[in-house]
Amino acid sequence: MTPQFDHEKLDVYKASLEFVRFVNELEKSIPPAHRNARDQLIRASQSIPLNIAEGNGKRFAAERRRFLEIARGSAMECAAILDVLVTVSACDRSQIAPGKDFLLRIVAMLSKMTEPRESVAREDGESYGEDSSIEYDDEQEHEHV
Repeated sequence: MTPQFDHEKLDVYKASLEFVRFVNELEKSIPPAHRNARDQLIRASQSIPLNIAEGNGKRFAAERRRFLEIARGSAMECAAILDVLVTVSACDRSQIAPGKDFLLRIVAMLSKMTEPRESVAREDGESYGEDSSIEYDDEQEHEHV
């Protein structure tokens, strides 16, 4: 069996590669007059798996989240580019529909992976910043100005 990197096991990574394959086929049908949008779609689509892989290799959660958010942003950019291509009649809606389906899945997975988690241990009861009924001997010494 071929060894795998950890990111290669992620469903979101696999889906992003399928989207890259979709873009590779779609770009062949985009007229030369729309090459700027085509080239941007190619770059943004490839950015998704690249950032997923790089982020998954980071040791710290904040770094990992940053790269996954970049991947999510690239997926959103791809969705907008597909809309632009339909708007300027470079593609039909039916041509881009499978790509939009991939992107909806990818964005949903990345959103779930980047949502903040409760990482601070705390007890039920008082919230941070509420008066905690600590009494001081000299109130003036501890007044907030």
